Amino acid sequence: MEDVLMIRLDKYLADMGIGTRQEAKKHIRKGKVTVDGAVVRSPEYKVDEDSAVCCDGSRIRYEAFEYYMLNKPAGVVSATEDQSEKTVIDLIKGKRRKDLFPVGRLDKDTEGLLLITNDGALAHRLLSPKKHVDKVYYVRVKGEVTEEDVRAMAEGIDIGNSASEEWTKPAVLDIISSGRKSAVRLTIQEGKYHQVKRMFLARGKEVTYLKRERMGALVLDESLQPGEYRRLTEEELRDIHDTDRHA
Repeated sequence: MEDVLMIRLDKYLADMGIGTRQEAKKHIRKGKVTVDGAVVRSPEYKVDEDSAVCCDGSRIRYEAFEYYMLNKPAGVVSATEDQSEKTVIDLIKGKRRKDLFPVGRLDKDTEGLLLITNDGALAHRLLSPKKHVDKVYYVRVKGEVTEEDVRAMAEGIDIGNSASEEWTKPAVLDIISSGRKSAVRLTIQEGKYHQVKRMFLARGKEVTYLKRERMGALVLDESLQPGEYRRLTEEELRDIHDTDRHA
């Protein structure tokens, strides 16, 4: 039989955004908190995820994990906090948990799909090179993209410098349009620093716009404007937790 997760009452409240642990303790000691209909004044009292916890008469439902799909806008950094820049976590106004983080990073000027959660095990599975999770980008490029570029990307690109080589894994490049300015879709399975930009730079071309459209089974909801977000659906959650099937 699976063990039931027992949680201190003050932690339960703090995790769900009812102030800090100290503030939660004050609520409890003042008799503002009930568990299964009875007032509890001990912050150390243990409850589980199914306990009926109320604060000031309002039911507080426990969620161990939160999952948000964000359409990251340009100009925002993929970090949990920053002294001078707005972060992707700052954009999630409806969050309750304070331990949210972005799964992977998008450059400051890159837009598109970013998963925000506090589920570290899921993040590890999605980001692990061993899982071969596809990451699909829409890219606009200065310069003509050719079939030679397609073949080169499929073989792997050296994005290193004069001092050392740094080869990427094979990638899939689909040309949407080509000319002085080109539009392509690139599928990679890694997340090296500035990887997409460096791959095209190695081919003598400059990325002028970059947007992530998909990560594994998770596809960007095109109804989300840059900066907007929503919780994942139950179907999306099932799909991303089954990473191996989609890898």
